[in-house]
Amino acid sequence: MNNSGMNSATPGVRQVPLLDDDTIAFGEEDNAGKKFVHPYIVFFHLVFRVSAIVVYILCGWFSDSFIASFVMVVLLLSADFWTVKNITGRLLVGLRWWNYVDDDGKSHWVYESKQNRVSANESRLFWMGLVLCPIIWAIFFIFCVFGLSFKWMLLVLIALTLNGANLHGYIKCKYGAKENLKSATADFVRKQIFQNASNFMFPQPAPPTTGNTGVI
Repeated sequence: MNNSGMNSATPGVRQVPLLDDDTIAFGEEDNAGKKFVHPYIVFFHLVFRVSAIVVYILCGWFSDSFIASFVMVVLLLSADFWTVKNITGRLLVGLRWWNYVDDDGKSHWVYESKQNRVSANESRLFWMGLVLCPIIWAIFFIFCVFGLSFKWMLLVLIALTLNGANLHGYIKCKYGAKENLKSATADFVRKQIFQNASNFMFPQPAPPTTGNTGVI
């Protein structure tokens, strides 16, 4: 008896790959027990936004030039915005948001969520940095309002805009798809309930059946 065909795929049978969230991707077996799979990505996720806050607080101690301090903080905020939006969110938590303009000139916002294996420590640090830094800038804004420091208020507003954009985008990525799925599911269930109730209360007559008359 020839058993050579037992190791090959059975003709006509479709092989379905395993789910991504239930398996470890090929080549990542050694990363399963690590606390941080992307340590350098975590570092750059935090370093730019923390540096912007530190420079904002201490810039008056090292320089009397408002322009130099303003430019330095804006550069750090811009580097942080680009890094978080394009790199750290995608690698650390599997989320991505972006915008494109179609042929008709209409702008579309896209929020994507990939169900892949995510490190709990990296996810915790990602969201901690994403949420705490806008709160700190909001506190600086309150100080600027009560201190009537309007020139620094402009810088704080830029920081709040850039940090808030990433925060809003990733919250939409994480929870927006789930809300849309819940809404679609609720609409489907509601439609089925009304349809079944209508069929029960107002049954439709069965279509007439034609018997075999024997005429060819």
